[in-house]
Amino acid sequence: MLTMYPACFFKEDNSYSVVFPDLNWLSTCGETLDEAMSMAVDCLAGYLFTCKMDGEVVPAPSSLNNVSLDAIAAELEIAPTESFVNMVSVDAEAYAKQHFEKSVRKNLTIPAWLDEAALKQDINFSQVLQEALILKIFPDRAR
Repeated sequence: MLTMYPACFFKEDNSYSVVFPDLNWLSTCGETLDEAMSMAVDCLAGYLFTCKMDGEVVPAPSSLNNVSLDAIAAELEIAPTESFVNMVSVDAEAYAKQHFEKSVRKNLTIPAWLDEAALKQDINFSQVLQEALILKIFPDRAR
């Protein structure tokens, strides 16, 4: 399902900043306009994916007509020159499958005695490694 949110693009010296005012001022940037748009899609998909995983309610998007570029620029203390508002769209579910949930193969080395003991207990090495990495990286997300 395609989801669209207005994003404010602000031209800076050597880059573009992108802000989603409806999404708690979620922001990203890119060196070129194309890169900023690509980063905006990635940022929006990541936000929507995280909200879904955490069970958070996502606010409804504003219409383009209700987004005041001048008011947002003033709030952020940015000069609104060479700035514009554009809708950013993404199929968050499809994007997540391709970018966030895609599995990659990793080789690892463990002592032979540990391998034998784990095999005897039918332990799924991939599952154990994923669980351990999640606990190590995100200790507050313990399942």
